[in-house]
Amino acid sequence: MKRLSLLALLFMLLGCGTARLVEDWKNPDITTYAPTKVLVVGMTSDIEAREHFENLLNTELEYRGAETIMSLERFAPELTTEKMTDEELKTIENSLIDDGFDTILFTKVVGVEDKIEYKKAYDGFDETYRKFKDEFLMYQDIYYNPDYYNEYTVYHAETSMYCICPTKDRELIWKGYIDVVDPVNIEKTISEYVNTVIAVLEERQLIEPKIVAREKPDNTIINQ
Repeated sequence: MKRLSLLALLFMLLGCGTARLVEDWKNPDITTYAPTKVLVVGMTSDIEAREHFENLLNTELEYRGAETIMSLERFAPELTTEKMTDEELKTIENSLIDDGFDTILFTKVVGVEDKIEYKKAYDGFDETYRKFKDEFLMYQDIYYNPDYYNEYTVYHAETSMYCICPTKDRELIWKGYIDVVDPVNIEKTISEYVNTVIAVLEERQLIEPKIVAREKPDNTIINQ
């Protein structure tokens, strides 16, 4: 399968495919966290995919009371498509702190893996009474029948939450490892990936619950 770039690989979803959390890590020194101003970064050279991802994640965080900025709004695309020096990154971090940012959410693809899954029809054969000719005849399809197995690709992605509070070092608060299976549709994959990240962050008490808007009797809108 042709390798695309970084999150562009991630943001394509087969109709029955999924974005699923494999595992996550939360800083044991932090019980709860409530980011107030967040920079959202999707590391990919595909600008269209990056914009779509950052915009959707921004929207979900704003629903939860945080002020958010897309990296594409704050910086030129070169922030994630060209190499930068340590000094350049320090300058960027200091500028974010000066402007009131306290959190960075950073997403990237870290690996791609091709998989083979054998059809279930071959799993139920009674091994206790199997004879050589029976087994050979049953499994000879591995060479002749393209329906003998399914081939698919898994993209391993990570999203990390960093605190850039001025009184602390650039501290890792949380990291989630998420697999996306055989993606083909960009919009569905972005939505599913973002929903997975948001659900885990809420469960880990690292973002506020979604703010529900309701209407008062005088028709004004308030949040609760």
